[in-house]
Order: sequence, then C-alpha cells, then structure tokens
Amino acid sequence: MEMLAKVSQFFSKYFAFFVIIISFVAFLSPDHFTWITPHITILLGVIMFGMGLTLKLSDFRIVLQKPIPVLVGVLAQFVIMPLVAFALAYAFNLPPELAAGLVLVGACPGGTASNVMVYLAKGNVAASVAMTSVSTMLAPIVTPFILLLLAGQWLPIDAKAMFVSILQMIIVPIALGLFVRKMAPNAVDKSTAVLPLVSIVAIMAIVSAVVGANQANLMSGAALLFLAVMLHNVFGLLLGYLTAKFVGLDESTRRAISIEVGMQNSGLGAALAGNHFSPLAALPSAIFSVWHNISGPVLVSIWSRSAKSAQKRQSDADMKVDL
Repeated sequence: MEMLAKVSQFFSKYFAFFVIIISFVAFLSPDHFTWITPHITILLGVIMFGMGLTLKLSDFRIVLQKPIPVLVGVLAQFVIMPLVAFALAYAFNLPPELAAGLVLVGACPGGTASNVMVYLAKGNVAASVAMTSVSTMLAPIVTPFILLLLAGQWLPIDAKAMFVSILQMIIVPIALGLFVRKMAPNAVDKSTAVLPLVSIVAIMAIVSAVVGANQANLMSGAALLFLAVMLHNVFGLLLGYLTAKFVGLDESTRRAISIEVGMQNSGLGAALAGNHFSPLAALPSAIFSVWHNISGPVLVSIWSRSAKSAQKRQSDADMKVDL
C-alpha cells in the first residue's frame, strides 16, 4: 500500500504531463484507444465513487457556517463559465456540435482536481471542497437547464434524459462512496492515498478515448477549438477571481473561487456529450481536461511565488523594526 501511495503521489505531481503524453499517443495511434469510448460512463462513475469516498459531512458544514463564499463560488461557476462558452462559440463561429460541446463543459460542475490546486495555491480549501460538492449535487438540475437555455439552438436537448444520466453517473456513485465510507471508515482511510491514482488513470482513459475517436477532426481544425477552450478556461479563472474580489472576499477565498470556476468536471462533459450528442461534441471537454491541468499548476506556481515574495518582504520589514 505504501508503494502504491508513492506511485499515486508521483502521478498526481506530474498529472498534466501524463495527460499530454497519453493524448499525443492517442492522436498518433487512435485504434488502440477508441475501444475505451463505450466505457466512458463507467470510468466517470469510478471517479465519482472515489469522490464520495473522500467526502465527509463536515465538508458541507461550511455551507451553513460561512455560506457567502460557497454561494458566490457556485453562482459564478454556473453563470460565468456557460456564458463565456456561449460567447466564444459565437465569436469563433464554431460548428454546432463543437459549440454545444463547449457550452456543455461550461455548464458542468467544478472538477475534483480543483481542491488540490486550491491547497497548493494557499487558497481556502474548505470553501473549495464545499463549492465542488454543492455544484456537483446541483448538476442534475442546473446543467440540463443551462444547456436547454444556451445550446438548444445548435442541437436538440433532452433535459429529462440528461437529468437521469447525471444522476446515474454522478449522484449514485457519490452516494455509494459515502455509504461505503460510513460502513467501513477505517478501510477507506487506509486507501485514500491510492484514490488519486485511480482517478488519474480513469481521466487519462477518458481523454485518450475522446482524442482517439476525434483524430480526423483534430487534424482538420483543432487550432481554433484549442484557442476557444484555452480562452474559456483563462476567462473563468480571471472572472472568478474578480467576482470574489468585487464582493469583498479575502485573498485565500478569491483564489479558491478562481480555481473552482476555471476548472471543470470535464469527464462529465465528455460522458454527457458522448451519450447525448456525438463524439465530436465531447472534444471540447477532452481538450479542456488537458489544458486546465496545465493552466492550474501554472497559476499555482505564480501565486506560490507571490506568497514567498510577500513573506520575504514581511520578514525584511520585521528585521528592520527589530534593528
């Protein structure tokens, strides 16, 4: 178990690198990965089950104790990202399936990797976990509604069927994870160090399957979509931070909301697109999964350096006072 924990830490540290590598391999040799496509829903269920295993009732307590940061973060999540996606789809004149796919990933809840990024960025981890949990629980209702409102002009949206799909892919696995944790807490605690590895492998499999299935589409016009997805993520990070600043939240909470808004559950986006639209509509989610695992660590690095600089300035100032 200790060895597996070390392997898990290694993969978590270099997750972005591994996602890029597997995407490149899937692009070069798609036939080795397209067989995964029918199993994307199961893989997402595994990820969500792992999330359920790590959740505690105390994670939701902050919603009652300090509701404002969570409320602001969740509202920003479900307002900023879908509207930015909608605007970019129009600005870039994306084909209907890609436009709907971009709005879909924007309408998804926050990704579980965001909690790790918030921790590394010295952000408000408790608020981050609460925001991820609340937005995920709201997804069965909010995500189909947003798609119906913003993406219905491009593709037909069956909101009821999507509601059922999200329940099956997210809520049921999370509930099972919570149940298992309740019944066997000691066993779950011993295995938590390995859970990130399971989630990482599942995410890599989902991304490789979508990339492999869309090799031809990537070759014909990926540059524009890559730019749209990158801007989508960057605007999410920036506007999330500015929203938190505008309402007067502290720096650590601003960072948490920024990352929560900018990082999406792209695995859910890929699964929903594949089930309800087409493999092509899943492409924005796959690219988002690769990109936000690059931009997130970059942002964390910037904030970490700024924190060290601030500490150094404070330390120098304290030394001058002492002298």
